[in-house]
Amino acid sequence: MPPLALFMITLGIILGTLMVTSANHWLTAWLGLELNMVSIIPIIAKQKHLRSTESATKYFLTQAIASALMLFASTLNAWQTGSWDITQLNKTSSTLMIPALAMKMGAAPFHFWLPEVLQGSTLTTTLLITTWQKIAPITLLYMISNHTQPNIMFMIGLLSIMTGGWGGINQTQLRKMMAYSSIAHLGWTITAISITPNIALLNIILYMMMSTPFFLLLMTTSSKTLQTMSTSWSHSPTSTIIMTLILLSMAGLPPLTGFTPKLLILNNLTMHNLTIMATTMALLSLISLTFYLRTTYLLASTAPPSTAQSTALWRLKPHHNQTTAILAPVALFNITILPALPM
Repeated sequence: MPPLALFMITLGIILGTLMVTSANHWLTAWLGLELNMVSIIPIIAKQKHLRSTESATKYFLTQAIASALMLFASTLNAWQTGSWDITQLNKTSSTLMIPALAMKMGAAPFHFWLPEVLQGSTLTTTLLITTWQKIAPITLLYMISNHTQPNIMFMIGLLSIMTGGWGGINQTQLRKMMAYSSIAHLGWTITAISITPNIALLNIILYMMMSTPFFLLLMTTSSKTLQTMSTSWSHSPTSTIIMTLILLSMAGLPPLTGFTPKLLILNNLTMHNLTIMATTMALLSLISLTFYLRTTYLLASTAPPSTAQSTALWRLKPHHNQTTAILAPVALFNITILPALPM
């Protein structure tokens, strides 16, 4: 890709997200989302492969449908209330806006596009879609959290946690597995955002901070499937250890970082007399724990004195040791933040 084109695309992605996060007007937010969508489509389709073109087409169609629904909801709200302000949302428009933003993020039951798009993209694009592209719709959901209907949010949240767990169990492709992991974490965020928006924001921020070094380590070890991931110990033991800890943290095992937002969310649900809801979420998260533990077991079982059962990659990216040295402190912060919880 020419440097000028890459600069313009990157600028469009950044400006689109900034427009949404700083918007007070629904049309400005819609324009920012459209700019963001148009900018990332060339990045998805830059590979000269039919799968990349298919992923870009699926991404465009689903995002266009979500944008149309969002524009319809905001127009209906302006017609009924006489205001385009994001924080002035009535009940009918809120009911339409929540599915539109859920489709933008890839939450269940509007998740159908996310695993397929990520599977047809590069690891860099996958990282971008699962982290940066979720900032804008989550910000809008955070801004209208006072006007959302908890029952709808709870239903979408539970469906996302369950879908993320069941969908990830049978996956051997790491990009699809991380897609279902993203859906499950979105479920926790959406469930909590109508009760405790700040903790929901903390949950998604910590997930982004955990998934970023994990994807970067996958890039340095050239791992795309569980089979190739199992050979990472032979050429980068540090990366293998860090990836194992990050996966356990994503699973929400104490005393790692991923346990922090889950504990806070369950605590607040219990305080709001939603004990059954909290129990259901905790039980559904055990499904996600299954494929996280399977992956960590696969990584741990290939460590010495055990021998890897698959052939090592013949081509490795250079300077992976330097990249690992940079990512190690970041990953260490991501897995040891729980002692700061009382603060």
